[in-house]
Amino acid sequence: MTESPGPSVAPEEWSIRRLLLWATDDFQKRGFESPRLEAELLLGHALHKTRIELITQPDYEPETKQLSLFRELVRRRRQQEPSAYLLGQREFYGLPMHVDRRVLIPRPDTEILVQVALQYSRARYAYGRALDLCTGSGCVALAFAHQRTSWHITGVDISVEALQVAEQNAVRLGKLLGVSWIQSDLFAALPQQCFELITANPPYIPSAEVLRLAPGILEYEPRLALDGGDDGLHVMRRIVEQAPAWLTPGGALAVEIGFDQGPVVEALFRESGFSDVTIHKDYGSRHRVVSGMSSSK
Repeated sequence: MTESPGPSVAPEEWSIRRLLLWATDDFQKRGFESPRLEAELLLGHALHKTRIELITQPDYEPETKQLSLFRELVRRRRQQEPSAYLLGQREFYGLPMHVDRRVLIPRPDTEILVQVALQYSRARYAYGRALDLCTGSGCVALAFAHQRTSWHITGVDISVEALQVAEQNAVRLGKLLGVSWIQSDLFAALPQQCFELITANPPYIPSAEVLRLAPGILEYEPRLALDGGDDGLHVMRRIVEQAPAWLTPGGALAVEIGFDQGPVVEALFRESGFSDVTIHKDYGSRHRVVSGMSSSK
């Protein structure tokens, strides 16, 4: 069989069943973690069919344009382009988030940051103000907004392009009221106010380690959202040091961290006067989020 469905092959010879077998085998040989799943997602995208429809319609024969689109998606995936960018979407906290190369792809473990934010805001369920730094696609801000519908959430990012994606997601999800976006280097351009909650998923990978990331990450995802400086904590330190001035008495700060950064970031929190400092684990039982409460003023 040729490496991809070629122009000399009649489209009717390529059923859903055969295309899935071909793509799954191809992805498996290339060492992809979930070859069958990726094949189904890409083919479903090309055919505008759900995974259930692919299973129940194995003899369906794609049109020529559909076959060409699938061939192109497979070609790009072979070059390590992430499936989330090919599909233009990644689910986060049960919500479909648009993603492209302007923003980091949301990871499941980042949902821990949302869970921690919801825990801290439970006592103020009716109303509060939240700030989400390094918001990227807006996934944390919007997931929180869907659970705390009467809160006002401000998403901040230094990248104008990232904020365009965040705003697009707000429109798609119907979360225009109570959510705003500001282009700023952390707190620099914010109007003076205080928040009951601050969340952040800053770049935290040491610069040397960024260069060793998998090609699908290094070559496609924005380095600005990955590179945390020499020790990975350049942005983190600024957030933890400056956050107390932007929190109400008893307000909370929660930040995502690298799996080996828990003790160091915990110490940063304590040095900045936070109390009840806690390290939260992710789905793989690794350190993922550090949180703490500001002191009374």
